[in-house]
Amino acid sequence: MKVTREKIENRQAYLTVEMEPAEMEESLEHSYRHLSSRTNIPGFRKGKAPRVVVERYLGKESLLEEAIKHIVPEAYEKALKEQEIEPFAQPEVEVTQSNPVIFKAVVPLAPTVELGDYHSIRIAPEPAEVTEENVESVLEELRHQHAAWEPVERPLDYNDLAVIDIRSEVGEKPYLKKLGAQYPVQKESAAPAPGFADRIVGMKKEEEREFNLTFPEDYPNKEVAGKEAAFKVKLSEIKEEKLPALDDALAGLVSPDFKTVAQLREGVLKSMQQRAGERSRMEFEEKVITAVIDQAQVAYPPLLVEMEINRILNEQVRQLQMTGRGMDDYLRSINKTAEQLRDEYRPVATKNVAASLVLGRVAEAEKIEVAGAEIDSGIDNMTRSATEDRREQLRKLLDNPQTRQSIQQSLMTRKTIERLAEIARDSQSPEKTTRKKTGKATKEEVK
Repeated sequence: MKVTREKIENRQAYLTVEMEPAEMEESLEHSYRHLSSRTNIPGFRKGKAPRVVVERYLGKESLLEEAIKHIVPEAYEKALKEQEIEPFAQPEVEVTQSNPVIFKAVVPLAPTVELGDYHSIRIAPEPAEVTEENVESVLEELRHQHAAWEPVERPLDYNDLAVIDIRSEVGEKPYLKKLGAQYPVQKESAAPAPGFADRIVGMKKEEEREFNLTFPEDYPNKEVAGKEAAFKVKLSEIKEEKLPALDDALAGLVSPDFKTVAQLREGVLKSMQQRAGERSRMEFEEKVITAVIDQAQVAYPPLLVEMEINRILNEQVRQLQMTGRGMDDYLRSINKTAEQLRDEYRPVATKNVAASLVLGRVAEAEKIEVAGAEIDSGIDNMTRSATEDRREQLRKLLDNPQTRQSIQQSLMTRKTIERLAEIARDSQSPEKTTRKKTGKATKEEVK
């Protein structure tokens, strides 16, 4: 057996393995014995037919195929030992010649991460600000959410709610048919086609209109992009929005917890401050993680990105199934192929892989650990919403090695991000930063 290491690139080793004729003959003999013992050949007991008879009965290609299945895995393992290669995952193997066998193997190697001086990173978190205008905007939105729609006798205008029958065709094919549809007349609306709202404004009750609209070339639905659609519209009712007053009655409609509009305003402010604080924290942590990744030197096999894309897609499939939809239906709705969707997720997956590897290396450097009690607490949190009689049963179901490992990894990642955030916002002396890195406190601090 001759093994040639062509190159190592992108954390992948490229090997070419060529088998000797004697090795092939040995493998063919093994295949003959294996197939002969499992094949009923007229006139012979199993395992007793001569090789030439087996070859004539099954075909030489069958023996050769069986020999390749036997010899390639063994040769691959020998090649790894000879080249002193430690594989990170299963290889990609391509047989380029059958007799004697020559095959190429692309072997994924373990990722490498060299951290930069992440202890020198300093980033100031953006303040979480909520203005009076922000609060007023939410209060106004709440008025719209609890508005009443009342019929009016006048021509249709923007911001009205139109009850219409719509029929349309693109070319000679039916495109849309809706009867008694409630259509919000918004000036910039792109549904059911850009410019549709402009064409129906001014209509009167029971009026009918026919008009054509051309879809833009970049319209999301590629089946109609750039094409002209003919619309027939009949208006049966016009409704006008009646906003409730910003008073104690509206506060009670929003939530029974609010007795007055002052309490509503306070509740809106508190909720917005919490969301703003969470958003600020997430943006800050994202900047810190990006800075740490930018400092690091990371190399990994492309396989990891493909695995991350698969994880993202599997999660999307799970979410679609919860709504009663499948991936094929979703792909048709966005007019994309499965491969196009994979390419769309590739940048996100690439960033996720780099972040995961870097955070893992930081966790090692900072000696971050997750205690068993923390994992138990995580399982408790997962069962908190269950009824009391169901909670213990659910907890036993979740308390398995796979779930515990998943929780441990999640907690490890969270602790690592929090540690990096602490370093990035720390303006104290280098000595104190070093002490915090070890996780040891002085007696004075413990007191």
